[in-house]
Amino acid sequence: MSLPFEIPVLRTDRLVLRGPRESDLPAMIAFGESDRTRFIGGRQDSFGTWRIFLAGIGHWALRGYGMWSVDTHEGAFVGRVGVINHIGWPEPELGWHLYEGHEGKGYAREAALAVRDHMQVRLGMGPLISMIDAENSRSLSLVRRLGAKLERAFEEGGRLIHIYRHPSDEDGGIEAYA
Repeated sequence: MSLPFEIPVLRTDRLVLRGPRESDLPAMIAFGESDRTRFIGGRQDSFGTWRIFLAGIGHWALRGYGMWSVDTHEGAFVGRVGVINHIGWPEPELGWHLYEGHEGKGYAREAALAVRDHMQVRLGMGPLISMIDAENSRSLSLVRRLGAKLERAFEEGGRLIHIYRHPSDEDGGIEAYA
């Protein structure tokens, strides 16, 4: 699959962040059918995941940014990290999700730092937010390790959502990876 627009490739010490490929779908479907999606909208069947996959491509086309697919240098597809801004959201959000078996290795932090650096330093966007369900302890731990600070909380659909603000380049809070 080739897209009629370019998605930049970001590289870190261990990872390659790239645009979506149709070959990503089996891992995305497995993730979508799992309980691991409880903090990002809930389970999806394969057609729902297909629609999410296509919406991700559309987000890149419409906004010029989106979710990168994250591979190790060895070629393992480990998850998705990027910036999205859905209709009705307060502003663009830095988000992440890793697939089964790839947590606890620092991949989400490494990829999030690369994306944050790219968005703020190269595109002038930021400082970004991350919106995290108050029960998502893993993401709350990560966002704090990224140096983000709790800005406010709100309730959405019976869930408490925390909004964290990431440091800006001017704050000296950006740890460059790319």
